[in-house]
Amino acid sequence: MIDINSLKFDEKGLIPAVVLHAETGRLLTLAYMNRESLAITLEKGLTCFFSRSRQTLWLKGETSGNYQKVVSITADCDRDALEVKVLPEGPACHLGTDSCFENLLFESDEHHPFTLSGLMSLIEGRKLDKKEGSYTTYLFEKGIDKILKKVGEECTEVIIGGKAGDKKETIYEIADLTYHVMVLMIEMGITLEDIHKELASRHVIDKKVKQEKMTT
Repeated sequence: MIDINSLKFDEKGLIPAVVLHAETGRLLTLAYMNRESLAITLEKGLTCFFSRSRQTLWLKGETSGNYQKVVSITADCDRDALEVKVLPEGPACHLGTDSCFENLLFESDEHHPFTLSGLMSLIEGRKLDKKEGSYTTYLFEKGIDKILKKVGEECTEVIIGGKAGDKKETIYEIADLTYHVMVLMIEMGITLEDIHKELASRHVIDKKVKQEKMTT
């Protein structure tokens, strides 16, 4: 752990704070802190910034209720910028959006990074705005029984590939299974965040169990 006194604030006594969602890694906002707001952040475990326009401290969520619970704060190599990972309790932007960064300026035609959240959005789009000829739309039209049948079939394919020791085939079948499970999630109103929270709760339990074993 570094000391707050080792941080390099600018000539106005400020340091930029890049705020990220602790679970998804999504960039939420870029704000500024001074020594006092950083001290409040550390004390309360909630983000507190310094408003350059109003020239005053700003506890995020104090008026809107959209607090940001701090998970970690890390300084960069020069110690003149901060990465703040948070669990937001509402939109990060004053406009009501999850992130302040919503206005696309450029996107490469060649490189489109894949994300599970992006795939979930695509699948959800096929349910809400049905596309003719889409396999995903077909699954939603057939309903829960068809979706569950496909999940069961893909589970079997994963087992067969794993039992055969065929890594490439198993990867392929796991990808198929993942997709069909995500279709099931959309059908049932289950989000990636729901799964993340469940796994995180189990992780905490595992840590407690390991600690108990070590002390016995």
